[in-house]
Amino acid sequence: MKNTLTFATKLASMGLLAGATAMLLAAAPQDMKALKGAIKVDGSSTVYPITEAIAEEFNKVASKVRVTVGISGTGGGFKRFCAGEIDISDASRPIKKSESDGAGKAGVEFVELPVAYDGLTIVVNPKNTWCTALTVDQIKKIYSASGGIKSWKDIDPTWPDKAIKVYSPGTDSGTFDYFKEVTVGKDGSIRSDMSVSEDDNVLVRGVSGDEGAIGFFGCAYYFENKDKVKAVAIDGGKGAVAVSVESIENGSYAPFSRPLFIYVNKKSAERAEVDAFVDFYLKNAAALVGEVGYVKLPEAIYAKVGKNWDDRRTGTQFSDAEGKAVAGSLADIYK
Repeated sequence: MKNTLTFATKLASMGLLAGATAMLLAAAPQDMKALKGAIKVDGSSTVYPITEAIAEEFNKVASKVRVTVGISGTGGGFKRFCAGEIDISDASRPIKKSESDGAGKAGVEFVELPVAYDGLTIVVNPKNTWCTALTVDQIKKIYSASGGIKSWKDIDPTWPDKAIKVYSPGTDSGTFDYFKEVTVGKDGSIRSDMSVSEDDNVLVRGVSGDEGAIGFFGCAYYFENKDKVKAVAIDGGKGAVAVSVESIENGSYAPFSRPLFIYVNKKSAERAEVDAFVDFYLKNAAALVGEVGYVKLPEAIYAKVGKNWDDRRTGTQFSDAEGKAVAGSLADIYK
C-alpha cells in the first residue's frame, strides 16, 4: 500500500473532486450498500492514482467492501495477478505474451480494460535553463548504455559541462518497459548507473534536488509537481511538442502517449463486489481520470471497453493468435 496522501484525497481537500464525486455518487445503485468482501489490486504506480481515487469513491457507496491498492509496478503486479494472488492488476502497458502464457498455465483467465491515456513526461530540475526540448535520439543517448553521456555538454556543445544525474522508474514498471522500447528498443541496453525507484514521488524528489538531474514518469505526477520539476518538450520528428491534456489526447505528443489498463481475473469477477467495483470503475473513469491528472478515452472507446467487460471477453487485443504484438491506436485496435 502507498502511505502518502492520495491524489483523490488531496484534490478533495481543495474542492476539485466535488463535481466528479457528485456524478459518481449519483450513478451508484442503492443496493451497493449491502455488498461485502475484499478486493485486492496491485501493479502500476502510474495507474495507482486512478484506481485509488475510484476505490475511495466506491467506498462511499459500498462501505462494507475493502479495496486495497498496491504499487509493486506493472511487472510485479502481473506476477501476482498471473499467479491468482490478486483480483485486479493495474498496468501501464499491455500484458506480455510470457505473462499471458503464465496466467494460462495457472488457470487465470482475464479481461483487459483500457481506462485512460497517459503522457510519459521527461523532466529536469527547474534551475536547468538550457534544456527546454529534446529529440527522441538525444533521450536515447542519455539513457542508453552505449550513449556515453556524462554531462549536459555531451548532448549539446552549447550546454554547460555539468554532470548529468539520471533517474528512472524501476525495471519492473510498465513505464520503464514503455520508455525502453520507445528509446533504445526491446533489445537495447539501458545505462546501469541510474537511480531507480518504483515510487514516482521518490523520482520527483530526486530530480527537484539536483540541478543536473533528468528523469521520467507519468504525466499525473508532473501535473501534480509542476512547482518542483520542469517538463521538457519532445521532438518526435515533427517539431517539439509540450506535454498537455490536448497533445496527449490528439496524439501529437509522440511517441510518449500511451493507454493505461486494468486487468480483471475472470473468476474474481464472479464475486458480486468485484463485478460492482469494475462496473463502477468503467462508468466513472471518464469523469474522474482528468481530476487525477490523466486524459480520458474517447466515449466510443469506453463503450467498446464496457461491452468487452459485459461480455467477459478474455485475453488481450494487443497481440495476435501467434503472440505477436499488435501496433496501432486504441481506435484501430478496438474496432
